[in-house]
Amino acid sequence: MSLDFFVSHYNYWVVIFLMMVGFYILISRGNLIKKIVGLNVFQTSVFMLYISMGKITGGTPPILVGDGHGGEAMEHVVYSNPLPHVLILTAIVVGIATTSVGLALAVRIKEAYGTLEEDEINRIEALVEASE
Repeated sequence: MSLDFFVSHYNYWVVIFLMMVGFYILISRGNLIKKIVGLNVFQTSVFMLYISMGKITGGTPPILVGDGHGGEAMEHVVYSNPLPHVLILTAIVVGIATTSVGLALAVRIKEAYGTLEEDEINRIEALVEASE
């Protein structure tokens, strides 16, 4: 593989890097806030992947100019597909809502257990079950 291959696909390398960083943060940290941040980094990498795949060099928005009648020639135009961008816009809204719910749950967990560390929460739960 040549250096040109790596340079021409830099967006995929950025996506892979962000995906692995987000996944590492998600599985390696016990703090619930850090897990939410890792999930958001992972989610952002997926957004970038879909947006970069939807980009067409030289593509124009799918807006038809002219009605195609009356003898005027319709020239060949390359159109960009707006569907990936629309889906990602929806996914961003869902991601924000999911993050909000996760942060709200983290606040409630902090109030109930006094900590956001997963291993301490499990230890407290084990002590409560043992005392019953």
